[in-house]
Order: sequence, then C-alpha cells, then structure tokens
Amino acid sequence: MHFDLIVIGVGLSGLMAAKTAVEKGKKVLIVGKGLGTLSTLSNTIDVLGRLPQAAKMKEGLSQWIDDHPEHPYGKVGLEKIEEALSSFNSFFPPPYSFQARNETNSLIPTGAGTLRPTYLLPSTMMRGVTLIEKGALIVGFEGYKDFYVQRMADSFKCRGITLSLPGIPHSGITATALARWMEQPSFRETLGAEIKKQIRDEALIGLPAVLGLNDPMGVRKDLEKKTGASLFEIPVLPPSIPGMRVFNRFKARLLQKGATLLLGHAVSRALLKGTRCDGIEVSHPPVVRSYSADRYILATGRFIGGGLQGDRERITEPLFGLPVYQPSSRQEWFQASFFSDRGHPIHRSGILIDSSFRPLDERGETLLENVRVAGTMLAHHDCIDEKSREGIEISTGYTAAKMALEQ
Repeated sequence: MHFDLIVIGVGLSGLMAAKTAVEKGKKVLIVGKGLGTLSTLSNTIDVLGRLPQAAKMKEGLSQWIDDHPEHPYGKVGLEKIEEALSSFNSFFPPPYSFQARNETNSLIPTGAGTLRPTYLLPSTMMRGVTLIEKGALIVGFEGYKDFYVQRMADSFKCRGITLSLPGIPHSGITATALARWMEQPSFRETLGAEIKKQIRDEALIGLPAVLGLNDPMGVRKDLEKKTGASLFEIPVLPPSIPGMRVFNRFKARLLQKGATLLLGHAVSRALLKGTRCDGIEVSHPPVVRSYSADRYILATGRFIGGGLQGDRERITEPLFGLPVYQPSSRQEWFQASFFSDRGHPIHRSGILIDSSFRPLDERGETLLENVRVAGTMLAHHDCIDEKSREGIEISTGYTAAKMALEQ
C-alpha cells in the first residue's frame, strides 16, 4: 500500500507530523510499536523551562536560538515554533485547552511536593499556579501511593488529607482506576460530600491529575458544585492521565481526518535504494507487511522509545543505521559529578540534520533525500535539563512535515 507520508513513531513529534500532513489532505500512515511516551511522561507542555521567572517566552526563545544555533529550536526557528504551538492548540479548543499565563512559564505544584516551571498548562491545572499565594486543601486517596499528600502539605504550607472512600480498595489503586471512577456520578457524589466535610477555610482543592479521561472539565465542574470550592489537578508519577488525554485526542482526530494508524506494530526493516527510502516492512508475527511512501518521517524518540540504542561502546540508530552524534568514547559520556552544572554529554547525542531536517553523516552530507528526522532523537539538546521536551517534539514534528511536503 502506498502513502504520501509514513510517520514512524507515535510520540508527540510523530503525531504532530501526521496532523500537519493530514490537514494538507495527504494520505498518511503512522506506525508505532507502542503508544509513545505521552501516557507516561507528559502532563504539561514544556517549551523552555530554563528561562528566568517572569521572562517572556518569545524573547527567551529568540535569545536561546541566537545562542544555540545547532539546537533543534535553531533548526526550526522562532516563527515555526509559534506556528507549531498554535497548531497543537487547535486540537484542544475550550473548555479543555492548553494555556500560558502572561506568555511566561508558570510554577506548578507536583505530586512530589516541588514546584516546576512549564509553559502550556491544561485548563484543569491552571488554578494550581496560585497555590502558594492562596493556599489549598490537598486531597489524596488511601491506597493510592503515587501522591505524597503530607510532603506537599509541608512544602506548600497548606493542609493535606487522605480520604478513605466506601467501596474503594485500600491498596493498589492506580491513576487509571481513579480516572475511571471519577467519570461515575455516584463516585463523584461520595467524593464531593467527603471533601466538603473536610473543608475549613480553603477556597482551593488540589487533587491528583485523575479527573477522568474523556471530560475532565465536566468532572471538575461537577465536583466544584458539590464542594463549593475551586479545584485543580496536580501532576503525578506515571502513568499520566493528562498525557493519555492528549494521545486520545490526537488519535481520534487523525482517524477522523483519514489517517491510518498501526499501533503495536514494529517497523522491522527500512528498504533503502541509494539515497532514498523505498519502503518499510512492518512485523506483526507471523505476518510481515510492506508499505511505501513518497516521504518518511523518523520520530522514534530516544532510549525509552528505542529510537536510539546504546551498548558498551556506542550509541546507534537501529532502523536506518543513521550515524549518531556522540562523544568519541564511553569514558566521555558522563561528567565526574552526577549533578554537574554542565550536564552529561550523552544527553546531547542524537541525529544530525540539515536545514530541511534530512539526516546528515559526520561530514555534513545528506544521507537520505526523502527521510526527515524529528523529536528528541535529534542532537544538540538536553531536553530534561532545559525542560523543553514537548516543545521540541511539537515544533520539530510540525516543521519536519512541512519541509517534507514542500520539497
């Protein structure tokens, strides 16, 4: 079967690439061996968390690009970063939308009792930005181990409680189970009544980010009516319910627009002919199927997603065999100190690309004419330290698809 574009990888960069192409009326195939990292790692949209507090994102990105021209943002450019974020937001109209506060990073509470900077927040988390100045009642659940109520209460100088609700197990509760229960009116009736009994003078209620998968704003509105207080979600440890919401929204909209998704299928081989990719083989034992396209986008992530692999000697890209920019020896992968201010060189390893997002070799020559590379597998960034992962994925996925379709 032939397509206009095949996207390999179903993380945020692959989904953004597919969105960009289907909105141009292209026939798109998306292949992923799993569900990407959205359902595990993403709660908000980090763009550049290293900016000084209250710094405007646009000005900060512009300066960052000037200072780091080899960074993925340098390859994308400020205009396309803004276009890409706008395109992402178009999939999330109100009431459940992603917002920036005053065009700057916001400090939001986490389930570990810390504050972290991020740029775009889902509507259900926005009120958490005012936690420190207004105070809140933090509510956890007995049996749910991934939400540290007392630590948060101590850190944020507010009050915390752990509820034991009738009919709920007292051990082994997961975020997914809580999200499903939240969508049941009877559960919300009980929960709302229990929270209302515990409120003293708090006007804000902080809950783990589990307010349902399908209609979190409806769940929040109902609980606010029952408690008489404003609610906000607090990001928690994986799995990420807000990340699942993003993935599910993309999946539904892409299918609606005619894209073909092959989830749980690994691309076992890329069929190369000279400087072009002629097709891919997708393995679903015992069956192996072949697919071809005019253009391809590789967005398989870093080590967690299997886009990059490391052994005792080197880091490799397993599908196309692309060269990986990396330290010359394993001895240079890490700094002497784990918490070094300079970061570890291994985190800046990845695939080198030209201005059209095509992969390059060590001499700077284009390797594959009809393949683009996007996402965190690109070289010259440390998205964990920069707090830029989602921003890199969104902007490079969007731009790689634009480049592929224009040329």
